[in-house]
Amino acid sequence: MTIRVLIADDQELVRTGLGLLLGAQPDIEVVGQAVDGNEAVALARSLRPDVCLFDIRMPGLDGIEATRVLAGPSVDDPMAIVIITTFDLDEYVFAALRAGAKGFLLKDAGSELLAQAIRAAASGDALIAPNVTVRLLEALAGAAPAAPPPQPVDPLTEREEQVLAKVALGLSNSEIASELYITLSTVKTHVASLMTKLGARNRVEIAIWAHQTGWMRARPTGDGD
Repeated sequence: MTIRVLIADDQELVRTGLGLLLGAQPDIEVVGQAVDGNEAVALARSLRPDVCLFDIRMPGLDGIEATRVLAGPSVDDPMAIVIITTFDLDEYVFAALRAGAKGFLLKDAGSELLAQAIRAAASGDALIAPNVTVRLLEALAGAAPAAPPPQPVDPLTEREEQVLAKVALGLSNSEIASELYITLSTVKTHVASLMTKLGARNRVEIAIWAHQTGWMRARPTGDGD
C-alpha cells in the first residue's frame, strides 16, 4: 500500500527537501504541498491524504491550529497529522498533541525517523522524536490533570496492563513485542483494546492516562518488566 502524504511548510527549500526524502521511500508518495496553514487545510480536505506533515510556524493559520481543524477532539473523522519543526520547545509538543497530532519530529530527525513517523501515523500509531519523548513522559509523571481522567470502561486484563506499562515508557509496538515475547499483531490488538477502554485516540493519550492517573506509580511489580 502506498501512503499518500501532504506537506505544508512556508519555506520552499524545506518543502522540496522533505518531498525528496519521502519520495525516495518505495511506499510513500507526496501528493501535495502547501505554503501555509490555510492552504494545508484546503488541500487536506480535497486530497484526503493518508498523512499530513505540517510545520508549526506558518503564516495565517499555523501548523497547530491547522492540526486542530483537521484532527482536533471535535472532528468526527480526524486525519493523521505529524508535526515537524525546527523548534524543540515543550509547549509546542504539548500543544501539538492536544490538537490531535499523531507525531512530533524535529527537522534534523533524518530520513529514517521521518519515514517511520509517516508509517506509524498511517497505521494509527503515534511516533515522537525519542529525545522529546523522554522529556514528555517526565513532565507527565509530575503533572496533575486539570480534571480526573476517565477510568477504564472495562477492567484491564493482565496482558493489557503489561502492554500499557510499555506504551507509557515510550516503547514502540516492535519493542513491546520483543520485550513481552508476543507477536506484533498481538501488541496492536492490545493497544487497540486499551484505546477503547481508556477512551484514548492514540498511544500518546494512552501514555498520558497511565501517568496522570498515577497508574504507573501504583501498578504492581512483577508484570513482566
